[in-house]
Amino acid sequence: MRREYRFEEKLSLECRYLLKCVMNQPDIDMVHAKKKQWDWDLFFDYAIHHRLYPVLYPSIKSSNVDFPKTIIAALEERYQANTFKMLYFTSEMERLSVRFFEQKLHVLFLKGPILAELYGDLSLRTSSDLDVLVPINELSKLDQLLKEEGFIREEPLPTILNDWKWRQHHTVYKHEESDMKFEVHWRLHPGPGKEISFDTLWTRKRQHSQINGHVYCLGYEDLFVFLIIHGARHGWFRLRWLLDIHHMLHMDLNWEVVCAQIKQYYHPAVAGQALILTSEMFRTKIPEKLTHLMNRKAERLSRTALYYLEDLVDPHSEPLPHEISVYNRRYLFSLMSLKKKCVVMMSYLYPYPEDARTLKLPRKLHYLYFLLRPFLWVWRKTRRVASI
Repeated sequence: MRREYRFEEKLSLECRYLLKCVMNQPDIDMVHAKKKQWDWDLFFDYAIHHRLYPVLYPSIKSSNVDFPKTIIAALEERYQANTFKMLYFTSEMERLSVRFFEQKLHVLFLKGPILAELYGDLSLRTSSDLDVLVPINELSKLDQLLKEEGFIREEPLPTILNDWKWRQHHTVYKHEESDMKFEVHWRLHPGPGKEISFDTLWTRKRQHSQINGHVYCLGYEDLFVFLIIHGARHGWFRLRWLLDIHHMLHMDLNWEVVCAQIKQYYHPAVAGQALILTSEMFRTKIPEKLTHLMNRKAERLSRTALYYLEDLVDPHSEPLPHEISVYNRRYLFSLMSLKKKCVVMMSYLYPYPEDARTLKLPRKLHYLYFLLRPFLWVWRKTRRVASI
C-alpha cells in the first residue's frame, strides 16, 4: 500500500535523530542543519523515555560523531546500571524457575530478560520487572511460593462477583528487600474477551536456550502476537516496543500461524498498525505474507498512536490529565473489532465494585447488583452532575 503520510516526520528532530543512532546511522548533517534548534537535553530525554539508551550508547560510542561528553557520560552510567540490573533479573529468573519446576507449577515467562535474546546481548534491553503467565487454577499455589521467597503482593484491585478473573489480567508482587517487581498474569491481556488458552500456549512453549534452568517462555509466533497487542494497548508510547517488533520481523517465523491467531482473537488492523509504525520508524522490511494487514484501517490506527509519540506522553502516569485520559479511552476502543466492542458493551451490564461502594449489600445478596446496576449508575451520574 502506498502512503504519502510520513509518520516519522511527525516526530521532533531530536527523536528522529535518536532513531537513526539506534539503527547505527548517526547522520551528523541532521544536527548541523538545525544547529540553532538542536536540544541535546531533549535528545537524552527521548532516549530515557523510550528506553533506547542501552542500544544508543554502544552506537554513539563507536561512531565518529562528536557527541557532548555530558551526554555520553550520562548514557554510560545508565547503560552500566541497566547491565547489572539485567544480570540480576536473569539470575532471579533462573533461580525462581527451578522452584516453579520443583513445585510442578506451569509458568511461562513473558518479557524481561527473555526479550534480550532478540538483541543478542543482555545489556541491550531494559526491563522493570519479571512477567509470568500461569493457569488461573495455580494462582494460589504460586502466591504461596512467592510469599516464601519474600515477595509481598500489592493491594489487589476491588472486585465483585469474581469479575477479576476476566476483567483484570495480572497482579503485582514486590520483593521486600530488593524491591524487584514480579507480575503474575492469568490472562495475556485485560478482558473481557476470548484469547488463546494457556494449554495451547503451553504445548507451543520453548525452553530458553541461553538461560540456565527450566525457563519456559512463549513460542516465537505466540510471543510476536503478544508483543503486538501489548504495544498497541499501550499506544506504543515507548519506541523500544517497536524495536522488539523490528527484530522479530527479521526472524523466520510461521507467518500463517501468526495471521490465523490475530484473525481469530484480535483485530487484524492492530497488527497492521504495528507493521506500519515499525516500517516507518525503523525502515523495517515487512514479510510479504504480512503486507495485507497494512490497510487503511491500520494506517488510521497508526496515526492515532502518534499522539503518544509526538510528545513524551505516558498514558499510565498518575495522575493522568483529563485530556489524555479521554483520548486513551477512545484510542483503546478503536483497537477493538466489532465483536469485541459488543462484548465490552455487554460487560457494562455486569456489576462493578463501585456499585457495592454506592450501595453496600451482604455478600450473599451481591447477585442483586445485576438488577440494581442501572439505577446505581444513574444515581452516581446525578450526584456527579449536582456536585459540579
